[in-house]
Amino acid sequence: MTKWPVALLLALCLPASAQIAPSADELRVYRGLHAAAAKGDAAEIEVLVKAGAPIEARDAHARTPLHVAVFMRKPEAARTLLRLGADANALEAQKYDIVTIASVADDVPMLKLALAGGGKATNITSPYEGTALIAAAHLGHDEVVRTLIAAKAPLDHVNNLGWTALIESIVLGDGGKRHVACLTALVQAGANVNLADRGGSTPLKLARGRNYAEMVKILEAAGAK
Repeated sequence: MTKWPVALLLALCLPASAQIAPSADELRVYRGLHAAAAKGDAAEIEVLVKAGAPIEARDAHARTPLHVAVFMRKPEAARTLLRLGADANALEAQKYDIVTIASVADDVPMLKLALAGGGKATNITSPYEGTALIAAAHLGHDEVVRTLIAAKAPLDHVNNLGWTALIESIVLGDGGKRHVACLTALVQAGANVNLADRGGSTPLKLARGRNYAEMVKILEAAGAK
């Protein structure tokens, strides 16, 4: 089993920790489109944009109104902003886009809305230079993983930790039902089951080292070594 420094693993436990949703203080001082997006006021968004409000305005964390709508789970606000021309692939200060924000939140309806509105499952996001698929596999968000695979997310992208979505479903998962479902979806979609981490450990070796029997069975059936 590959050994990782405890501090590193603790830091990686929640990839969403780098995502910074609007704080209560920020919500109180928001004005204009950011305020309307946070409240989910689609009608006000329409009025403001048609009056010339900058749809790509940024707050202190470089969040656009669209980022705010997705963070706050306001689908009608997000849909309206996208229809009016908001950039579905804009990155906020920590390099997250709306597809990754929705994926980390396990918000499948918002994810589908983001993809339909032009958001790309292929975007390289986060301080880890990963993808929404890697983040979702890490967290065990299996329906999100399947949705992103259908949207042509890159199956074998390697982030700056040296890990793929398949590897993260193992090394940062708990071996439970949802992480197994993520791994299954990735294997069935054609993810490389023999792509090793930087230490040379393959997904099969990593799963065996954690005694994740069901994952081991799936990987062996897929021809993993």
